[in-house]
Amino acid sequence: MALSILNNIPSLAAQNQLAITGSNLQRTLFRLSSGSRINSGADDAAGLAIADGLHANSTALTQSARNANDGVGQLQVADGALAQVTTLLNRAVTLATESATGTVSDQQRVALDAEFTQIKAEIDRIGSTTTYNGTQVFTAASQDIFLSDAGTSSHIQVGTGTLSAAGVLGGSASGTLAFSALPADGDTLEVDDGNGNDITYTFVDTLTGAANEVLIDQNADANGVAGQGNETEAQILENTMAHLVTAVNGGPGAGTVYGAGTVVNPDVTASASGTSITFQATAVGNGVIASGGTITPTVTGGFAAFIETTPFAAGTSTSLTTAANAQAALTAINAGIQSVAGMRGTIGAGVNRLQSASTVISNQVQNLTAAEDGIRAADIAQEVANLTKYSILNQTGISSLAQANQMQQSVLSLLK
Repeated sequence: MALSILNNIPSLAAQNQLAITGSNLQRTLFRLSSGSRINSGADDAAGLAIADGLHANSTALTQSARNANDGVGQLQVADGALAQVTTLLNRAVTLATESATGTVSDQQRVALDAEFTQIKAEIDRIGSTTTYNGTQVFTAASQDIFLSDAGTSSHIQVGTGTLSAAGVLGGSASGTLAFSALPADGDTLEVDDGNGNDITYTFVDTLTGAANEVLIDQNADANGVAGQGNETEAQILENTMAHLVTAVNGGPGAGTVYGAGTVVNPDVTASASGTSITFQATAVGNGVIASGGTITPTVTGGFAAFIETTPFAAGTSTSLTTAANAQAALTAINAGIQSVAGMRGTIGAGVNRLQSASTVISNQVQNLTAAEDGIRAADIAQEVANLTKYSILNQTGISSLAQANQMQQSVLSLLK
């Protein structure tokens, strides 16, 4: 090879190799310090995309497990409250049995009835004031437990139903409306308590902010035909009825699915089953009926002809003031105990389902985390070996570069 002083090719080669070694050494140090094999998109673009997707899945599933556990917590609060209601009803059985016997005077039955009245008041209080995270537990509306893995989602509907002494003891009045066609913009439904305190709900295509407006499902076009979404007309009607239920009960969705100024209806609660709405009288509503009033849901507008109406069936009150009343009350109390047991059974089934969902989700999180770790995590044993290799190569590269830089000085010996 000719001697040249213009370019030091061995030095350039040593510099290139030293740069490559330095880059590999830096990447190895990054992996050891972070514990991750992928620290930038350049390390493994496809692997990064897959690992980030798996991490999003596991993050969403972790929160979904918390959502399910929160649902379990709410149902357990309800179950605990119903356990106390059962205790109260067992005491009521004792009182009714005592009042029904002929050896008790009417004056003594008044005292027994006073305690029985307090038991009913306590059941009403439990039903209206039991809360979880600031939200009333015993409502007609079901709780929607949202589960997701960041790609797909599912919903588990759990609920407790309403709780009142009238409902438990068979004294609650109720009525049903069965809808078979969509309401049009401007159609109304009036819940009249017979005392001039009726509330009129107006179905609208667009909320204006006024009270007692109910939004017609926006998947329907102006003619009530499914044209803006992928739902059938029956599903659109069900969604519209769900909006009505939340408006009557004062549930979530104010300003979105019903008027922001709407207040809870004091006389009735509502629940939906498909396209049917069942109204059940509250304690106030039962008071209206007991005083000779009536509660009547009335529909006006073009869709009124498509509605089947079941009038409110008057509720019966229970008391221990006479032996005959006490015997009738005893029958109602025993039925109430069975009703509460049924509610607890339904709640228990919901708890079991949510716990099962949480278990499945936890297993998914475990497997997704393992899959992500296999892609993202650095192999520490391999990286330590690489660190040793590149450290030695870096030192030999620096030595080689020093030697290459000294090679051209041999030309000077020719000039002596």
